[in-house]
Amino acid sequence: MAQLAKYYFENDSPYKVLAFVVDSSYITSPEFEGLPVYPFEHIEQIFPPSSYHMFIAIGYSHMNRIRERKFYEAKSKGYYLASYISSQATYLSQYKYGENCFIHQGSIIEPFSIIEDNVIIWSGTCIAHHSIIKSHNFLAPRVVVSGNCIVESNCFLGVNAVLSNGIKIASGTLLGAGVVITRDTEPDSVYVSPRALKLPKRSDEIRLR
Repeated sequence: MAQLAKYYFENDSPYKVLAFVVDSSYITSPEFEGLPVYPFEHIEQIFPPSSYHMFIAIGYSHMNRIRERKFYEAKSKGYYLASYISSQATYLSQYKYGENCFIHQGSIIEPFSIIEDNVIIWSGTCIAHHSIIKSHNFLAPRVVVSGNCIVESNCFLGVNAVLSNGIKIASGTLLGAGVVITRDTEPDSVYVSPRALKLPKRSDEIRLR
């Protein structure tokens, strides 16, 4: 995730990436991607929060709670957490996105929608009008959030998940790939779609029209 973030920030944003930061117990090399690696515990002594921004490049592990924890630890040090919005995304909402957001190419954020802090939205996702994506969420590629939906915190929406209009995704919900949700979910629940059915035929026995 940090490697991807470096690429996007350097090639499609006004930011210049200067270093990587990780908890000292996880440092295995003094450099990564040609840049120095510093311990998180003392980073404010090297890069003062008054002069530098930070981005928390952690994925959806433990339903985004690791990224959430580091988000608040960085804020407690006084850092402003930078966001990346792809130049190839369509951001039409009049409301500014929160801190530490990462919105990939091809995503569409419609008017009157709200993206709170620490939200990762992968490529091709659509957030329709008047929907709210609350803090500390991860939306995989090509998720469709229809109008007037609310996605509470610490959710994971899998590839091609679809939300019907006007529903609420409760906190801690995990949606598997290809799931279609038509009613409110329950907190910390898991929803998966049926698996693909393997037919007792070879592919060259099937006539494609």
